[in-house]
Amino acid sequence: MENNEKYVELGFAKPDIERSRRRRYSEAIFCECKTNEQLYKIFSAFKEKGINVLGSRASKEQYTFLKDKIPDIKYEEQGRILTLISKNIEKIGEVAICTGGTGDIPVAQEAASTAEFFGSNVKKYYDIGVSGIHRLFDKIDDIKKANVIIVIAGMEGALASIITGLVDVPVIGVPTSVGYGASFKGVSALLTMMNSCAEGLTVVNIDNGFNAGYSANQINRLIEGKKNENIL
Repeated sequence: MENNEKYVELGFAKPDIERSRRRRYSEAIFCECKTNEQLYKIFSAFKEKGINVLGSRASKEQYTFLKDKIPDIKYEEQGRILTLISKNIEKIGEVAICTGGTGDIPVAQEAASTAEFFGSNVKKYYDIGVSGIHRLFDKIDDIKKANVIIVIAGMEGALASIITGLVDVPVIGVPTSVGYGASFKGVSALLTMMNSCAEGLTVVNIDNGFNAGYSANQINRLIEGKKNENIL
């Protein structure tokens, strides 16, 4: 049952099929707390309408279940992202994604898959953290070419401040829960980033690669002059 084409009534959920008209980007589904059957019905509702849909924090088991019923669905295992593409996505501009260490890659992959799904080209610069700062300096000229930079780091989270102090574009910091005891599962990195004196650094929640990728895409597309384009 549909409610004036604004959403599909499934009883347990109301897929927001109007969101792509209202906000220019379709709804994203948080998969972690949903059953396999619930996800199947939600993804099927979007597929019937020809609307692209992304699912975040999906398990491999959820993907396997959905793949049997919806063969077109794709899964990025490290970032735990499901995507079902019904309409072609034009990718423009550039978002750079940097990590302090290899342990930050799952969050980076979540950010990358999200930014790409919503219409941005992504370049990745992994394992360029402060313990070997020459690795960052070797890549900084390439990183500066991006419209937006996402910096993902655990431990003390210092990489976000360093990169922000070297570039002239918006930077989104993502603290991760990677680290030893006194990192307090990402709180240490979060506080470091939030207290940064480097102007232009915006910080999202711990391990929130999805929101970083989504926000970076919005900024990137505005910079590219595509504000009024409806891509989904």
